[in-house]
Amino acid sequence: MDTTLTTRREADMPRLLLRLEGLALFVLATAAFAHLGLSWWLYAVLFFVPDLSFAAYTAGPRTGAVFYNALHSTLGPAILAGSGWLSESALCLGLAAIWAAHIGFDRMLGYGLKYPSGFNDTHLGRIGPKSAGA
Repeated sequence: MDTTLTTRREADMPRLLLRLEGLALFVLATAAFAHLGLSWWLYAVLFFVPDLSFAAYTAGPRTGAVFYNALHSTLGPAILAGSGWLSESALCLGLAAIWAAHIGFDRMLGYGLKYPSGFNDTHLGRIGPKSAGA
């Protein structure tokens, strides 16, 4: 029995679980948006807005990571959803659902929160062409 392969599979399990959590967040947030009855045009137009935070990487990896993480943490949509629930605002709830769906989508694809060392260093592991040997 090859224990290296078993160890590798075991090591990949947390990453797989985090990606599955991303899938669940994406599906449930999209379903919540659908339940609100808001326009799908709103969903389509705003879905990738958090990725505008990539522009902050022009100021360096540390600044880029701060802005990226601010828009890709579930804390923001959770606060917005809570505000929407308290104020009974379908629009706030819808915006929170779109934002959460985007975060889930990214996590599902393996894009995690960034470390200040560079865009490719994430809490889900290294991404990009140099990740194969890492």
